[in-house]
Amino acid sequence: MKKTFLILLLTVQSLSGLTQELNCQVNIQSAPALQVGPVENETFDELESAIYDFMNTTKWTNDIFEIEERINCNILITMTDLPTTTTFKGKIQIQSSRPVFNTGYNSTVFNHVDADFAINYLRNSAILPMSNYQYRDNLSALLSFYAYMILGYDYDTYSLKGGDPYFKAAQQIANNAKNSGDEGWSASASKKRNRFWMVDNVLQPVFAPLRNAYYNYHRLGLDEFYTDQAVGRKKILETLQSLDKVQRSRPGSMNLQLFLTSKTAELINIFSQSEIKEKNAAVSILKKLDPVNSSNYQEILN
Repeated sequence: MKKTFLILLLTVQSLSGLTQELNCQVNIQSAPALQVGPVENETFDELESAIYDFMNTTKWTNDIFEIEERINCNILITMTDLPTTTTFKGKIQIQSSRPVFNTGYNSTVFNHVDADFAINYLRNSAILPMSNYQYRDNLSALLSFYAYMILGYDYDTYSLKGGDPYFKAAQQIANNAKNSGDEGWSASASKKRNRFWMVDNVLQPVFAPLRNAYYNYHRLGLDEFYTDQAVGRKKILETLQSLDKVQRSRPGSMNLQLFLTSKTAELINIFSQSEIKEKNAAVSILKKLDPVNSSNYQEILN
């Protein structure tokens, strides 16, 4: 009897240390020009709480995560229009990061601002998980889509194309939402920078070097800094150079910009410590991949 009780106790203690996959912080604010009163602020607070619960309590994978293994992410919603008491429009920024091996540093993996945020929300209502990725409403679809994108990119940083099941889940959501009429899901060729195309591009063969880059950059580059910074920097430079093929095939693509936007400041810091030859090589490829930020990359040479 005592032995059985001890086994049960150890099992409960073990399970109590396990949790969901995301550690998601949520903040909702209104644009300065938007006039909001006490009722609207209370609604924002309730919506913020509902999104927090949805992101952090939904079981997104079949894997077991311990508390310290959760993926840190942030959601910032800025409301710009309130057409009705239950209709909200604005933009949503989603950001996630992963720790670098043997350091206290967290590297941004995903950072995206989606300007097509338009939802309906009734106060005191919970956000329900999707069933088989079927579209129910724009809020649950949008949040689920980005939860899977966060997971996909995070898994890609630990193993080559490890995020496949999560990107495919996000693609299922996008496919089921594309005929909803809600902004951001259209499969129209004229709207190449929305959610539908974001995940569609991830799974296209032409973007395979970019998928590989997430692993090579993080696991073979950043994670090696603790052991040998020169080796880590060299791998990161090789990874950037491998992206030239993507840039030539799909110049200015949304997905390539997603990668570079999350890494701009980090790359400047990494290569500012390089030898001059490596600095020149880094600046050359970065200006080619991301011409809009050419002046920022010039800081590497200073």
